[in-house]
Amino acid sequence: MKSNTSLVAQEILKIISKDRIRTNLLRNSEQKALSFLVQRIPSWVFPDLLTLVGFLGSLTVLLSFILATYINRNYLLLSLAGFFINWFGDSLDGRLAIYRNKSRKWYGFSLDLSVDWITTIVIGLGFVFYTEGVGELLGYGFVVLYGWAIITTLLRYKITGEYTIDSGLLGPTEVRIIVLAILITEVLVKDSIVWVSGLACIILLIVDIHDLLKLLSVAGDRDEEEKNKDKVEVKAEKEGK
Repeated sequence: MKSNTSLVAQEILKIISKDRIRTNLLRNSEQKALSFLVQRIPSWVFPDLLTLVGFLGSLTVLLSFILATYINRNYLLLSLAGFFINWFGDSLDGRLAIYRNKSRKWYGFSLDLSVDWITTIVIGLGFVFYTEGVGELLGYGFVVLYGWAIITTLLRYKITGEYTIDSGLLGPTEVRIIVLAILITEVLVKDSIVWVSGLACIILLIVDIHDLLKLLSVAGDRDEEEKNKDKVEVKAEKEGK
């Protein structure tokens, strides 16, 4: 019985992860959790509803910043719920569609990236609400750098045909955990958000530059392949004449 259950779980895991290449640190645990959850989501819950749930999670994070600004910084802990809700909706919407064989590849791709970008802006806006001076610039920097990561994802997909949302060991889940760690640290140590966010932005900048250089190398290789292919076609055309 246990063996059959294990085989079914492995098959579901294979199905829901077939269209993405994952390299992030938590990929194994995360994919197993998603495989477990897609089987238990009620039939009346549809993928677009989960996308909305994920976005509501990001609004909850923004609310935690606003409450922390005007009432008490302990309200930053509300972001724990916000990030979990965001992860739940954002991670499961596409996986649920694939599991139920109702996937709309290009619709889902367009919606997912658009909502991800708006979510990034919403969370960056929270930093602007809560912090002043340098902190506001760091909130802006986070939005810009994560936006760069999204652009790199699109370019990589265009050039290689492979869709991956991760930058090495860092994926959306790891980024959520990093931001959450920054907020919890701020609750414990007031104004730590500035220097910890600064460090996070530096790391994100390094990752973005590394991914860009790697992508440019792959793009250069593809250019060479296409040039050689064109030469072969021209040569074959001349010989045919």
